Amino acid sequence: MIECAVRWSEPLPAEPRFLALLDELEQGRYANYRQDIDKRRFLTGRVLAKTVAAERLGLAVEAVSFDATCEDCGKPHGRPKVPGAPLMLSISHSGDLIGVAATAGTPVGLDVETATRRAEDSLMEYALTPAELAAISGLSDEQRATAFFTYWTRKEAVMKATGKGLKIPLQSITFSGYDEQARLVRSTHEALDPDRTRLADLKATEGYRAAVALITSDDITVTEDFAPL
Repeated sequence: MIECAVRWSEPLPAEPRFLALLDELEQGRYANYRQDIDKRRFLTGRVLAKTVAAERLGLAVEAVSFDATCEDCGKPHGRPKVPGAPLMLSISHSGDLIGVAATAGTPVGLDVETATRRAEDSLMEYALTPAELAAISGLSDEQRATAFFTYWTRKEAVMKATGKGLKIPLQSITFSGYDEQARLVRSTHEALDPDRTRLADLKATEGYRAAVALITSDDITVTEDFAPL
């Protein structure tokens, strides 16, 4: 059984005690965001991830340092890693909710989306397979939005877990029904094997849809909590 822990938080204030936890590269990324809410989302993601890492590794949060080097381009916007530590992390945010998923070395991907906005037909046709489109046909606009973002977060979560992101075409992966237990049913992309992919839809909070994916053939158990930061 593989354990995955997910922690949620609202955007933190830009207070010195939180800003002090950013290293030089992270401070540069923080400064490059133009909108205050984007700055706070980035800050919260890093503070949340470092807090989770510190707890799991038995370190002071101030001692946690990330290597976020992108494997493709070498820039510091890849998934955060603690060098030499058996820990995998994934950060996601949408609206006023930021989350971090953590495992003891199993590749993991987390995605969260606000589900109160309308899902445009063009976006659904771009992202969903024929089987998934058929599953949500006939639903009301509100129900379709919830169903669509259930599928969307599952897709984003598995793509993040592989480390390849949008290099995996959205329509190359098909999932179980939006109202069924999350499961990868079919994949035509070599990076994803249904027999070695595990998922869970998450509770998150009202108005949001979220999912977490792990690249493993083992069963998984997922816990969620909100950060006491």
